[in-house]
Amino acid sequence: MTELSVEQIRRFRLAVHHLDRVYANADIPAVVGACGMQNSPPGAWETALFNRVPGCSQAEMERLLYEEKVLLQAWSMRGAPLVFPASESRTFLSALIAGEGEPWIYTQGIALALDYLQMDFEALLEQMVQVMPQLDGRLILSKTALDQTIADWMLPFLPEEKRELWNQPSMYGSPDKQTVGGAAVSFLLRPCAYLGLVVFGERYGISPTFTSYKTWMGHELRADHHEAASTLVRKYLHCYGPATPDMFVTWLGCSRKQGRRMWELAAQDMEPVSVLGKRAFILSADRDQFGLPGELSRELLLLGGHDPFLDQRDWFILQPDKSLHKQIWKLVTNPGAIVCRGEIIGVWTGKKSGNRGLEFKMTLWAERGRAIRQELEQLAVEYAAFRGKELAGIVVEEPR
Repeated sequence: MTELSVEQIRRFRLAVHHLDRVYANADIPAVVGACGMQNSPPGAWETALFNRVPGCSQAEMERLLYEEKVLLQAWSMRGAPLVFPASESRTFLSALIAGEGEPWIYTQGIALALDYLQMDFEALLEQMVQVMPQLDGRLILSKTALDQTIADWMLPFLPEEKRELWNQPSMYGSPDKQTVGGAAVSFLLRPCAYLGLVVFGERYGISPTFTSYKTWMGHELRADHHEAASTLVRKYLHCYGPATPDMFVTWLGCSRKQGRRMWELAAQDMEPVSVLGKRAFILSADRDQFGLPGELSRELLLLGGHDPFLDQRDWFILQPDKSLHKQIWKLVTNPGAIVCRGEIIGVWTGKKSGNRGLEFKMTLWAERGRAIRQELEQLAVEYAAFRGKELAGIVVEEPR
């Protein structure tokens, strides 16, 4: 069994994540389609694309997403908003449809509402699927409004004794803004997204809009979730291999049963390798690329905190020192990562300063010298310009 080194894995992943060199605007569908780009917090996908295609402006990104609709945003893996090529909707949506006896992704939290309503998950989802066509031809501003609008549509279809409970204040933390029904709808929107019933529209200020897939794309999503699931597994292994089924389950945010079912659909395309003495899998088609690393023309990167490259589940590849992992991967919002040749060597944050400025704070975990500080400042200047800002200040902390 082939033994792969940490260095080989880093170089391979930099290349397949399109971080080995600067890519052109014409490459955007392939770049975004590698494994999708999370857009939580809002704007995360723009930072990720900028790091791969720095020549693409924010205006151009919005044009591809909102006007040309080459790209599409919808809830996908882990229930998070994801931007991906519209042509690959089945891979990033239909693939996630739960099989018989499998819980749907991101729906575990609905249990509180179901217990209160004394209702069955599948029955409630079926009712919601029946009313979702009312979203055709509509554009609803804000997630709160979407939840409550659909909850109102569902009300007449509920048993009469459930309707008063449905309209009670939510038990999930925003009782002044959300009803129990709105909370239930919020969880059920993920399955509806995978079924091609709801997508994100254009963003207005701080609020997203929502409509149906049919309205946004002009046609319904034709699902073939078995083939789509096999494709998604291959995408995952291409971007994150060597990997294991459990790592895939965590990345997808699905049940172990669903993840292993999907994994098996692409098993014939995999082969085992050894990483630090442990067994993992790669795509057989990628074998030669691990042994022949391409040229690396970009050694230093300022990645956003939720960049796809940081979604590697074997964190020791990115940073061998486990004591530093909690500084990189937080429970809520991650800082940005300073990456050198595939290793995270520090973290960074940026905050607005006045109307036109961005201030950066960077923390390096080892002394790197003046040259790298100058390069970090240049990267900060370029990122600030991409965001339409000037560099208002930069602090780089190194150990003494």
